[in-house]
Amino acid sequence: MKRTPISRISVGLFALLLGGASCGHGRDNPQAGNTPAPAGPRIERIESVDTSELSSPERRVWTDLVNDLLSPCGEPVSVARCASSAGSCNQCVPAARFLTRMVAEGYARNDIEENFAARYGRDTRKTINVDEAPVRGAPMAAVTIVEFSDFQCPYCGAAVPIVERALREFEGRVKLVFKQYPLDGHPRAMPAARAAVAAGRQGKFWEMHDLLFTHQHELEDEDLERYAVQLGLDLERFRADLVSPEVQRRIDADRQEGHRVGVQGTPTIFVNGRLFHENPQALSAYLREELDL
Repeated sequence: MKRTPISRISVGLFALLLGGASCGHGRDNPQAGNTPAPAGPRIERIESVDTSELSSPERRVWTDLVNDLLSPCGEPVSVARCASSAGSCNQCVPAARFLTRMVAEGYARNDIEENFAARYGRDTRKTINVDEAPVRGAPMAAVTIVEFSDFQCPYCGAAVPIVERALREFEGRVKLVFKQYPLDGHPRAMPAARAAVAAGRQGKFWEMHDLLFTHQHELEDEDLERYAVQLGLDLERFRADLVSPEVQRRIDADRQEGHRVGVQGTPTIFVNGRLFHENPQALSAYLREELDL
């Protein structure tokens, strides 16, 4: 069945999430930096890439892209030539499939080039320090999602079910690392972040995480204590940790790490060090492609 381009689907809040709208000031688009591939015979078919769902106009766009964009393998050849070569690196065929999906989903060419640069650019992979950060999913999973988030941000709340669905779909192969990024414009984001870290010190980070996102409009001090009681936490210890310099240090370290890797709003998601720069509904497809690598 022919897929309907995402750009034509009314997805409400999710159409904004990560695709341009976020809490905080907007992120800059990554620079494409795609020097045109060297000229040569155009390749219009790649054996291991299925383009049967593309219309004739979409096929022309796809053909232009795979012949114009440089291979992600560091070779001065096009994606098409790299993907058609028996000795190519393992990124070229997934890159060609990624471009197929981008065209099928209705992205404009400049957006496709930006997304391609974010995913395959030589200088767009970030090394993110995840020491001490809570992890949900298999610790040794092949794919790591790192999410910088704010408990008072509505877009972060909307992202929760999308990410959780992906973790279930790829159970054992994908893990989530949560990084605190409370924004100054959200007065209850920092107290909520402290509550989550404090709960984590009693082994209940994710349980508190889920409660905070379920009750984003109930983040006053009495609400945080109520959640601690609901989770069976040692209340005196929880209260002490809420004002602990060590808890604050953990949150500040996450925010500093976010600044270092270019986070400018929430939620910001990285997959294996690459900024996820697409419509959120594409997360599962993106992860599937990542696993193909």
